[in-house]
Amino acid sequence: MRLEATVREVTELGGEGLPVSADVADSDALEHAAEEVERTFGPIDIWVNNAMTTVFSPFDEVTPEEYKRTTEVTYLGQVWGTMTALKRMKSRNHGHIVQVGSALAYRSIPLQSAYCGAKHGIKGFTDSLRCELIHDRSKVQITMVQMPAMNTPQFEWCRTHISHHPQPVAPIYNPEVGARAVYWAAHHNCRELYVGVSTIAAIIGQKLFPGLLDRYLGRTGYSSQQTDETIGPQRVDNLFTSVAGDYGAHGSFDKRAANRSPALWFETHRAASLAISLGLLAMGLAGMRRFVR
Repeated sequence: MRLEATVREVTELGGEGLPVSADVADSDALEHAAEEVERTFGPIDIWVNNAMTTVFSPFDEVTPEEYKRTTEVTYLGQVWGTMTALKRMKSRNHGHIVQVGSALAYRSIPLQSAYCGAKHGIKGFTDSLRCELIHDRSKVQITMVQMPAMNTPQFEWCRTHISHHPQPVAPIYNPEVGARAVYWAAHHNCRELYVGVSTIAAIIGQKLFPGLLDRYLGRTGYSSQQTDETIGPQRVDNLFTSVAGDYGAHGSFDKRAANRSPALWFETHRAASLAISLGLLAMGLAGMRRFVR
């Protein structure tokens, strides 16, 4: 249902879509999907790895099966997707792979050890592969887009062992912000792209005072990821099977989510950002000289 709805939206916008269902944890399924796409549209130029699932839970309450499934989808799904895309792109010496990452690839938080571990793994895998592409003098590009908290349906359908409804840690951004970042990354030669000021703050904070963040998140990380709404016994999740229904791209936090990211604008307009910064610096120096006189 959701694939068909997406195709309808693409068609209404003047594009052409092809609904192909595949479990990203199955490398053969991804290979068959890529074959079908190339039969329909020709060589794949851009490949975006985005699938994820998670379990909101303290580590000691997650079962081995849940941990394995989260890792297979969120980490190995990107590895298998990259393998499938690179098999085609490298022989043509052309193409761009975009890995959808997270601020949590740098700074882990409680209740999401499986997801954070997978995102850390994707970053390590991508950095390694990038070095190999440079060694081979390949023109295939690979970019990792590090996302902030996003208002997507994952909080409605993820598996959880906590008592209250999961929520993203503010500030929250609507999916269109992330989509614009992925589109930009796919069309520019960029190593990494940071989306949202919170992503930048998390990365810098982890480098400067990780121990302080450990203690801060140990005190606040549980409450900040739960709403006041208790979870009912009928809640379904998508850890092992898809959840029925057309959820759309947005989650339930529209009123708290931003539609723009000034930090992303500065990231994607670096020349203009530099000019603005130099202009402000010049104005500041001029003001200081007048003050000194």
